Amino acid sequence: MNLRYKHLLGYMLSFFLITGCDDFVEEVEVVDPTAEESGEIFEPVQFVTGVYGMHTDWDYAFSYLGITEIISDNADKGSSPTDTGTDKHLLDGLQHTSTAPSVRAMWTKWYKTIGRASQAIEYTETFDMTNETLRARLIGECKFLRALNYFWLVRSFGDLPLQHIDLIERVPAEEVYAFIEEDLTEAIEVLPLKSEYSSSDLGRATRGAARALLAKVYLYQEKWQEAAEAAQTVIGSGEYGLEPDYATVWRASSENGTESVFEIQARGEIIAHGVQQYSTTQGARGPGGWGWGFNVPSQDLLEAFNDEGDTVRRDATIIFRGETLWDGREVDEAAENPMYNEKAYSSANAGNGDGDKNVRILRFAEVLLIHAEAANELGDTNSALSSLNRVRSRVNLPEIVTTDQGQLRELIWKERRLELAFEHDRWFDLIRTGQAGEVMRALGKPFEEGKHELFPIPNDQLIQTPEMIQNPGW
Repeated sequence: MNLRYKHLLGYMLSFFLITGCDDFVEEVEVVDPTAEESGEIFEPVQFVTGVYGMHTDWDYAFSYLGITEIISDNADKGSSPTDTGTDKHLLDGLQHTSTAPSVRAMWTKWYKTIGRASQAIEYTETFDMTNETLRARLIGECKFLRALNYFWLVRSFGDLPLQHIDLIERVPAEEVYAFIEEDLTEAIEVLPLKSEYSSSDLGRATRGAARALLAKVYLYQEKWQEAAEAAQTVIGSGEYGLEPDYATVWRASSENGTESVFEIQARGEIIAHGVQQYSTTQGARGPGGWGWGFNVPSQDLLEAFNDEGDTVRRDATIIFRGETLWDGREVDEAAENPMYNEKAYSSANAGNGDGDKNVRILRFAEVLLIHAEAANELGDTNSALSSLNRVRSRVNLPEIVTTDQGQLRELIWKERRLELAFEHDRWFDLIRTGQAGEVMRALGKPFEEGKHELFPIPNDQLIQTPEMIQNPGW
């Protein structure tokens, strides 16, 4: 990886509008980043790179796991029975409340990142530079990142304050989605293709990444025609493909490779502050282990792989106690938990704080599945089957042949689970497809209709801004 995050803390923290949980409505003093106090004038590219860097913070190594995977049927809390992970046991049991630290952390992080992206846009728009193509590209990158963070927020909390309009009043989710679409559409117009970036800029947002995210945004709104068209444009661009071997998708050898549409960067000429402890929190715990053992595969997920005969994706997703990994590392029979998340495993850097592992956010396989789902809803069975079976053939599974729309819909949903397990979408897939109540209650989890579809607005936020309305049921 060649895109290296620069932590310009002295200037960044004073320059950007900090909008998080405890200081959601406060503005910090704005300091001119061109001031020569340090003897250096920062260029817009450095500020934009700092927005990317927001995605490497500790919250993504722990809080993010709690509200995306541990809460779902894919995973259990893991670790030792006495180690709660602060609130991971509550999320695992659907017993969390508005004071859950993981919920508060992500609300804060996403809004702070949005504020940082918006300020970087404003700064870049007025910066004295002659390269207008670069200016437009940098603004497009920030709009992509702002859209990504708003997308994470809206699917987690529903109605939201749009930061540029009001810091307290929550607008309907439909308006949030409209703003996301606007940002992504404008980003598509100015961002380069992946193949047009120099090697030193690999990992930056691309036209394909913006269009793929837009397809996903359309999918979540059931805008089937728009989702199908956006996904098909990415598929037909010739910029992406599937890695031949599914097991290599999360290894260093495939980072920013043919299947990569967008991923959080962690490599450089030196270890460059990857997601803090992402691999450590999920690594094997106990004798010979390298981690804390959180976010472990559930028995239900294991059975889903086995029922499908999906040994390729099962063995690439799950580390089993007692096995020898692909790089020769032996997992002790006495490890605390019977299974661990292999997609979080880093061969060279297991257990280190500043991880070297790129975290995949959008993959070409998901674009194919978005296209399959949208095409099926439009009644275009042949196109749906073509995209679905392209994903299945890579892992040596038989082709799906049914033309029944309802059956195919459920098969595509199942394919998403098996293909994308531990890629932080499962909980939101359960919610958007209406399966969450049935699935979670079958596992003994007290899912309440009309409540658990959304996370609560953090209590600290409501104390700070009592005019803000809480979500139903909380």
